[in-house]
Amino acid sequence: MTGIGGEAGARAARSRALAVLRVRGRALGVAVLPAAAEVILLAGGATGHFTGPGWDTARWVVGVSALLVLLVTTGIALVVARARPAVTPTVTVPERSAPDLYRLVRDLADRLDVPAPSAIAVTPDCDSWLEDRTHRAHGPPPAQAQDGPGGPSGDRGSRGDTRRRTDTAPVLVIGSPFLWWMRVGELRAVLAPVVAGTGPSAHPDIAAARRFVRGLDAAVAVAATPGRCPLTRGVCAALGWVARLLLRGVREHAVLMERGVAAAAAERAQSVDYGLRIVAQEQVGLAYAGWDRLLTKVALPAWRMGRWPSRLDAGVVAALTELSRRDRLAEGFASRLGERPACDLLEEPGAVDEAASLLAARLFHGGPAEPGPEWAPVDWQSYPEEVVDRTWRAGAARLHRVLDTLGVRPAADPSAPDPGGPTLARVLDHLTEPAHRVEGPADRERPARLPVSDEPASLPVSDEPASLPVSDEPAPLLPDGPAPLLPDVPSDGPAPDGPAPFLPDGPSDGPAPAGPAPDESAPLPFSDEEDDADPATERSSALAAGLSAELAREEVSTPKGATAAGQGHDSALWEDGSLPLFPLQPPRTGRDLLAEHVTAMVCCAAVDTAGAQPALDWLDGPSLLLGGERAADLGPKVLSLIEEGDPGPLRDWLAASGIRPEKPVRLI
Repeated sequence: MTGIGGEAGARAARSRALAVLRVRGRALGVAVLPAAAEVILLAGGATGHFTGPGWDTARWVVGVSALLVLLVTTGIALVVARARPAVTPTVTVPERSAPDLYRLVRDLADRLDVPAPSAIAVTPDCDSWLEDRTHRAHGPPPAQAQDGPGGPSGDRGSRGDTRRRTDTAPVLVIGSPFLWWMRVGELRAVLAPVVAGTGPSAHPDIAAARRFVRGLDAAVAVAATPGRCPLTRGVCAALGWVARLLLRGVREHAVLMERGVAAAAAERAQSVDYGLRIVAQEQVGLAYAGWDRLLTKVALPAWRMGRWPSRLDAGVVAALTELSRRDRLAEGFASRLGERPACDLLEEPGAVDEAASLLAARLFHGGPAEPGPEWAPVDWQSYPEEVVDRTWRAGAARLHRVLDTLGVRPAADPSAPDPGGPTLARVLDHLTEPAHRVEGPADRERPARLPVSDEPASLPVSDEPASLPVSDEPAPLLPDGPAPLLPDVPSDGPAPDGPAPFLPDGPSDGPAPAGPAPDESAPLPFSDEEDDADPATERSSALAAGLSAELAREEVSTPKGATAAGQGHDSALWEDGSLPLFPLQPPRTGRDLLAEHVTAMVCCAAVDTAGAQPALDWLDGPSLLLGGERAADLGPKVLSLIEEGDPGPLRDWLAASGIRPEKPVRLI
């Protein structure tokens, strides 16, 4: 019993499904019109009504046209029926690894009087839904019985395939953060309206309409596949035109059908844990906020360093617990942790968490499908050393490479053990404005520095040196992102070995460097409008632009992990070329980029000269521990140096913390 007869939403969904099927019927009717005309002409000729040379010619023309139309219609119908619909990347949870979870879902389906889902899968997202995977391209149906007293049929051949297409319930996809943050009762309340959707989904008309819409969508994707020969491209263009035409015809009906299904599911689920569901919805929003924060602040720095946290879902619990400790608005949420978590419904929650974490890295960053030497898992205990410390030292090394490119000499100190080594003093001296510079004994003994105001410093890039002028306008900045682009720079010859110098003169008439073509529709991570709003000195602007160019070169030269590794167990259902599906690269202005690198240099100096330690903050990501306490007041002092060229606040903080900027630091 599907139980949709007495529900207004289900009746509306069925009426819209019939409208979708009527569009399909009209399309088939138009396709057979030439054949019907040919039958009439042949019948008229056989009965002696349509005789003569003109009718004979008409019969030949209409017959050939009907044959061509039928062939085209058959081809389109085959593509629509056999094209692989899009499927969400998930981690399948077999019943043997989560018997309690399957039992909870089946009990919920019995209470709602709807068919139970055929299988359960998890995905690294804060959402839950039903997904139809009965298409033959998605593999065989689940072996366990879900509907009916006798279980699945043992028929073979077309009869078994037809039964699978019509009787198999959709797959229940659950967001993995829900399993770790929510309690068992909350998860049951949240899943109730989702599981209730299997009732309307089982109706033949709704199921047929959904298959037709998914087939059209898949046919459009097939027609848009690049790399075909000219003849095939022409055929695919015609196929895509027909599929898009039909999609436009059924779009409104399909949308209203899905709304009706959702309304029917919500109406039916009101009888199950309705009061608890209202409370659980608060946890949904909180889990989403914690998950987003964890991915952008904690996971993304690790992915950039070739490491993927293997317990992301457990990290959500730690992040939200920390939030409840800091935020008075979240008080009371942590008291729930004494109840049974939903992840206890899994036999091996650690294995599921690891698989979901690897899938998250693949979806949001484009990492490889399998671990390897350059793509290794990292646990939370090793995160500070393997991610935080390496991130700081990599940023400090990049900062000094750009300073070398700009011709900034090391800040020589006669008392330093390695006067030419990478020091924080070199960064401070370069970013300090002349009005804030204090000359001391070390400055008098220091070799002459390159001029920065009256005469531009020459950077040999080719036969004609490029200048680095200092003007009243800040230098334009280059974008930084998951697939950054190199700007047009003037160049008359080959670049020398080593890091290419940054030229802040903007676009020129010369050819652009080799690299991926710009995406005109995609917004840049930071633009000139944003840079104009950021107060910064001229040296800061030039250094930030050089860092942007350096990051761009690193991104272009580093192959994406998604194409460098083989496909995983779920990769057959989606294309590697589209990874990452949901890039998490946050937009950063030039000031933010420079502040990040200067902060990394300060942290390296603190670790090497003052005994500080790298640490992990669940809400803010990498952090610095000085004397066992988090250094939370470093940001404003770094911004004072960057925006105003005033090193006073930062130098005072360094002196108070026992950090020696003149001592070299260890880089990677």
